[in-house]
Amino acid sequence: MQTIETISAFHRFRKLPPPHHPLLSVIDVATVPVPDSNEPESLVLGFYTISVKRMQHVNVRYGQQPFDFDEGILSFLAPNQVLTQTFDAGAGEAKNSGWVILIHPDFLWNTPLAGTIHRYDFWDYSLHHGLFLSPPEESVVNGVIENIRREYLARTDKFSKQIISAHLEVLLTYADRFYQRQFITREKSGHEVLERLEHLLQDYFQRDDLIERGLPSVQYVADQLHLSPGYLSSLLRALTGRNTQQHIHEKLIERAKERLSTTNLTVSEIAYEMGFEHLPSFSKLFKAKTRMSPRQFRDAFN
Repeated sequence: MQTIETISAFHRFRKLPPPHHPLLSVIDVATVPVPDSNEPESLVLGFYTISVKRMQHVNVRYGQQPFDFDEGILSFLAPNQVLTQTFDAGAGEAKNSGWVILIHPDFLWNTPLAGTIHRYDFWDYSLHHGLFLSPPEESVVNGVIENIRREYLARTDKFSKQIISAHLEVLLTYADRFYQRQFITREKSGHEVLERLEHLLQDYFQRDDLIERGLPSVQYVADQLHLSPGYLSSLLRALTGRNTQQHIHEKLIERAKERLSTTNLTVSEIAYEMGFEHLPSFSKLFKAKTRMSPRQFRDAFN
């Protein structure tokens, strides 16, 4: 694991000329030398990374997931996330194109984007949930990046940071729009994920060891579905209007209703059986979801 805190250090690591700005860089992918080693590299970067790439004859893996870069893929990496990739150094002459934008958090200081950049869900997506761009979308993205590149290469003045920040916000807004399109156009695969989620939660809450296991976390569910937590929640919101935590709670309440209506267990016993350590936590969640306390539900059912 190698930590690279600054953009200048990243340029040195990739054997590139120094950046034009210490807190910002726009890199032409075609100019980046392909590493001559097949060994995986794991990097922790201290800055934001936005990439749109086409890479031929180069085998790239992020984590354990292979990437097909024949199509344009837009991907995002927040500071201090781990980037693991492997290049196939013996794959022949690489024909790579695209852009990588590096933004140090300090660059955004005193700009509107500094307070809004964390609101974009895709910073929390794993890199193998990159955005597959259609040709028109790729053209739009490249147009915005070209505006950023021109300003990056121009002589710096008091307007430079504000203009670049505004272009970055436009780029992120387009990415948000295009991700929503991807959720819709890949609706079949999305509904397959939803079906797998339903089975996963149903099986989980049917187990006899909930007392020991406790409630399933969003991270656990995402890991079981081989998705990043952020991407799973965004996908579910696009399909159902509810995020992963809300789906977990809905399934939990279904199971609790079943136990309240078909057994003579006390509410405390059911709460403990469902993985709650404290009865008030169970009662509060149940009432928030049903507008009745567990006892009120049992009395009304009977």
